[in-house]
Amino acid sequence: MLPSFEALQLSPALQSVVHELGYTQPTPIQLEAIPALLAGRDLIAQSQTGSGKTAAFALPILQGIDLERRELQALVICPTRELSAQVSREVRKLGRTHSGLQVVELVGGQPARPQRDSLERGAQIAIGTPGRILDLLERSFMNPDAIKTVVLDEADRMLDMGFGDDVHEIMSYLQDERQTALFSATYPDRIEAMSREIQRDVLRIEITSSEDDLADIQQLKLCFGYEDKILALCWALQSHPHESALVFCNQKATVREITKALRDGDISADRFDGDLEQFDRNQVLARFRNHSVRVLIATDVAGRGLDVEGLDLVINYDLPEQPEIYVHRIGRTGRAGATGVAISMIESANDRSMQDIEEFTGRTIEVLDHSESKNSELDQLLQQLAKAPKMETILILGGRKDKIRKGDILGALTGDAGGLSSQEIGKIEVQDKLSYVAVSHDVITDAVSRLNAGRIKGKRFRVRHVGS
Repeated sequence: MLPSFEALQLSPALQSVVHELGYTQPTPIQLEAIPALLAGRDLIAQSQTGSGKTAAFALPILQGIDLERRELQALVICPTRELSAQVSREVRKLGRTHSGLQVVELVGGQPARPQRDSLERGAQIAIGTPGRILDLLERSFMNPDAIKTVVLDEADRMLDMGFGDDVHEIMSYLQDERQTALFSATYPDRIEAMSREIQRDVLRIEITSSEDDLADIQQLKLCFGYEDKILALCWALQSHPHESALVFCNQKATVREITKALRDGDISADRFDGDLEQFDRNQVLARFRNHSVRVLIATDVAGRGLDVEGLDLVINYDLPEQPEIYVHRIGRTGRAGATGVAISMIESANDRSMQDIEEFTGRTIEVLDHSESKNSELDQLLQQLAKAPKMETILILGGRKDKIRKGDILGALTGDAGGLSSQEIGKIEVQDKLSYVAVSHDVITDAVSRLNAGRIKGKRFRVRHVGS
């Protein structure tokens, strides 16, 4: 089943407009960026022109606008007047059922007075070029106090055109508590440097194309025929050793079925689908990133932005019907010079979707010999897979807004009160109000006890072990 806009948690009004405009399925950039932006994340989205990126940020902006408030709430910065006009048209088109919505273009080469008047009347969204925006800010014609979302469209081009200083100056006028998104076709060092200065807890989304080099990924297809599909999945997991594996399904019901089967067999597994509340999504992702969960079963919609260091194995339990999504799925392994394995499960060697994928990627995918699986029993495979994860996860009920930094948590755990060695501590994630810490399986009880009894940066915080 193809991903739909209904699955992206957009409002009924926006879903209606999307359908009226003839959009059937979200593009890969929309599939990734829309849920992340709705969740309030800062992000860098790398995708080519024509990938649907304008709707990817316009729809979340429109959903977050309070139409009762006649003040500027979102700002989109573009490198050129032409792009500003294009984005403005798209935003107005997508927001046409938003009664009272006011969108203003702030660009040079046109009289400033009408733009100032629109701001004074209470436009909620401004789209424009750096020079004119900065001019209006410096002359106090633009009140930035209520801006909660900022998008830099074609950020790489903006820097190429010499607007870097203007962008930094604009950011200095805005509130620290804001959401900032960079959309860029490329990811040069200058984009990374800008991100470090103006963003926090950044989610990076990279939409790959069929031409991208997937040489570091061994691609295999497993034809399970009429066998038990879950048994075939377990055989694939067992025959390809991994510390972390990501299993993609097309349906939430399938995700729940597989998760239950694995967990009933004492496998370190968890699910990640659209039925989870945001807090639970964040917690599951944190545990998977820090290797407290070995197997994650996910849908495409929920699996947005999954960026896990050292992801060994990706399995397509269900094939996506769009080859572009296949490339994006398997591209989560074999990153940063590491090697990875991607296994796609198909019922027939003549599977049409697999043929489309091979044609799209320009390569024939090797058939995985699984003759040994025919002699396997599910209980036996589950016993072999029942390996405890290396790390466990601690949840601290305090975060960035409590002035906590990673170093403060590391110090609390390794200092006199904590008593742990740095080798026993893994990934530390500090979010706004919560923090997640990976510690060695052998010291989890002691670490939780010591943190609850001690202090972090002179304050006491509630701490607990996050189990499966």
